[in-house]
Amino acid sequence: MESTRTLRDKVFLVLKGLGMGAANKVPGVSGGVVAFVAGFYEEFIYSLRKINTKAFKLLMNGRFKSFYNYINGKFIGLLFLGMIVSFFSVSKVLDYLIKYYELYIWSVFFGMIIGSIYYINKDFKDWNYKTYTALALGIIAGVSISFLNPAKENDNLWFVFFCGIISVSGMTLPGFSGSFILILLGNYVLLLVDSVNALSDTFFDLFSGNFSFIHNAQRIRMLKVLVVFTLGSVVGLVTFSHILSYILKHYKSITLSAIIGFIVGSLGVVWPWKKTIYKLAEDGSYIFDSTGTKVVLNYERYIPTNDTETYYAIAFIFLGIIIVLALEYYGQKTRKQHA
Repeated sequence: MESTRTLRDKVFLVLKGLGMGAANKVPGVSGGVVAFVAGFYEEFIYSLRKINTKAFKLLMNGRFKSFYNYINGKFIGLLFLGMIVSFFSVSKVLDYLIKYYELYIWSVFFGMIIGSIYYINKDFKDWNYKTYTALALGIIAGVSISFLNPAKENDNLWFVFFCGIISVSGMTLPGFSGSFILILLGNYVLLLVDSVNALSDTFFDLFSGNFSFIHNAQRIRMLKVLVVFTLGSVVGLVTFSHILSYILKHYKSITLSAIIGFIVGSLGVVWPWKKTIYKLAEDGSYIFDSTGTKVVLNYERYIPTNDTETYYAIAFIFLGIIIVLALEYYGQKTRKQHA
């Protein structure tokens, strides 16, 4: 598998990782959808499944090359390289765009999800009462999640570990937004903003030769939170991949129909026309995170009016659909080249 990857394929794999990383950080958007549409979802799941007892034994015995080949290391490595770069670059750009062009960015995501539903559904032919039931349950679950109210922030390390396990579900389960789940759990700002900023500040201090942060209790606490969250994410990623690999192998049609349902249900989360409800302090003032951004509590959705802004938003929805169709075209072309 690895020997057939050209330089172009490797570059595109890193770009796909960038797409997954950016999608994972946006509430309501699932990185798993990117993997599904770009045509590498099953390889991603089965590669993660290789991180098992055998892989651990190879690593402990110093057989690093065998370990690397066994876990499909080049694929996983390039993909995660893109995700890491995205976390500190593309996702920052997305934060800025959502802040100043919120309607249009949500419109693009809405269009991408519509395109994803078309992509997954067009080749799915195994419709029966079981798959229709799974579809309905997926839609109900997706819609229900979008209307839940967020909990309060909690930096207990065991809860942070649990958040890591849950949040990574968006990478392995298309339509299930890990970042939106973090909003519901009350820890989106803590884990995807404050702790990441603490790591960025620490890297900057280290490169500057400034080690005073070791006496900063709040900084150290945030770094501990990030480490525990990362460990939880790794555990969740490996665990979910093993479960999904088994389910895809034995119940593929039911799983795919449930995934379609999840994605349909997630349309409610990314509905472009919504008013942001911000978290307020007891005195009625806004609460800001460490970047000076208002903390989001939830969204109030509404029907758009007949104006120029709405027409622009609709145009961006079509742009999102075109992006997905272009990804699909590239995926089909690539698969034909390797066939």
